[in-house]
Amino acid sequence: MNPMAAIIPAGSQHQAMDWSLVLVSQGIDTVIDHDTEEGTWRLLVQDGELPRAVDALQRYREENRRDVWRQELPWAGLVFDWRCVAVLFLLAAIYLIEVTGHGDLRALGVMNGKAVKAGEWWRVFTAITLHGDLAHLAANLSTGFLLLGLGMGVFGPGMGLLIPLLAGVIGNLVGLTIYPESYRGLGASGMIMGSLGLLSAQSLALLRHGLTHRQLAVRGVLSGCLLLVLFGFSPEKNADVLAHVAGFIGGMVLGGAVAWLPTAWLRNPWVGRLGQGLAVALVAVAWYLALRKGHPL
Repeated sequence: MNPMAAIIPAGSQHQAMDWSLVLVSQGIDTVIDHDTEEGTWRLLVQDGELPRAVDALQRYREENRRDVWRQELPWAGLVFDWRCVAVLFLLAAIYLIEVTGHGDLRALGVMNGKAVKAGEWWRVFTAITLHGDLAHLAANLSTGFLLLGLGMGVFGPGMGLLIPLLAGVIGNLVGLTIYPESYRGLGASGMIMGSLGLLSAQSLALLRHGLTHRQLAVRGVLSGCLLLVLFGFSPEKNADVLAHVAGFIGGMVLGGAVAWLPTAWLRNPWVGRLGQGLAVALVAVAWYLALRKGHPL
């Protein structure tokens, strides 16, 4: 090593060895040096290679930065994203506001065919956040915790949230199309079934790896359909099966398109922020318009 070598401090022997392997993989000669007097570790690289070495280490740290919200499920090989709890908390909070009498949110936001036809388009969004009773809410929270968490874990917090929301809207729009005047509905079931469709669509990405994966892809879609029957075809009298099926199909179609995108793109933090921001903005604007309509300024 040239005496004019540049120094890159390392926090430990283990880190110095890891960084050395990273630099060697990039064709950058490096020497691990240990200062026995101070007990510190460092890397020595040629002075002219310092900018490239620092850039390589920065990219390595960004790629391996641990996301505290994402947790791998060892028994299933899947990833669960705990940010789904924020969505469920919002649903519970809106229900609490309604039942405690602090606002007649149901009248302002329920899916009403006549009202939507009259221009209150925001109801296709607000209805997703409302629930008829505690049992309805509990069913969606328990199922949504699993399906939303897994969907956000697989597709990232952006697409994993935005696509189910749009799938829920698709469910409401399909109901409005078939029953333009009489259609009424509320609940996050369409969005949650959209998460199931999103997870089912993940298997479609196997097709790009060749025909040998076709059987696995078909099995994945069929498994999602069976779960739709289990969760979506509820025996309850007021269950909106149409919204469930439409939400599932919407999630699978949108998810199938996204599943073909590069994984690195889906994992990009900016994509996650954009998807989350857009989903939050859509719901926030919808409720703003609903409350403004009910309480004109």
